[in-house]
Amino acid sequence: MKRSVFYSFHYKPDNWRVSQIRNIGSVEGNTIANDNDWEQIKRSGDKAIENWINSQLKGRSCTIVLIGEHTANRKWIDYEITKSWNDGKGILGIYIHNLKDRYGRTSFKGQNPFDYFQLNGRKLSNIVKTYDPPYYYDSKEVYDYIAANLAHWIEDAIRIRKSILKAF
Repeated sequence: MKRSVFYSFHYKPDNWRVSQIRNIGSVEGNTIANDNDWEQIKRSGDKAIENWINSQLKGRSCTIVLIGEHTANRKWIDYEITKSWNDGKGILGIYIHNLKDRYGRTSFKGQNPFDYFQLNGRKLSNIVKTYDPPYYYDSKEVYDYIAANLAHWIEDAIRIRKSILKAF
């Protein structure tokens, strides 16, 4: 079954890497706002951004946080994580620093954004799984690894979230 997911990521440095993952095709993802659309949404203020995010999250079964060098502790990524969790969606993280950008460069590994959230005294990073593809020197192998595992990771995230919902 093809799942409908929401991709959460830091736009400026990671949109090229994210577009590679969106092209995998094993899931249906949200539409990425282009630079002009995003600037218009931002100029309209925080409520407009929240409304846009909320509309993008509607009908999605899972949120995938694509973790780049500067993803953790960003206001709107934190909002997307909180909203997704509160809405009962599956959540997972994938480190994308070893995928090349449009200039053929990789970046440094970022911090786990789930380390900054607590659930009943436990870090969310102890509940939400993150995946760091094991290939450090070959962007194609990183892509292939993500493509081979993405659908399974999504199903696992949804299962974990459902089990947490039942526990509370």
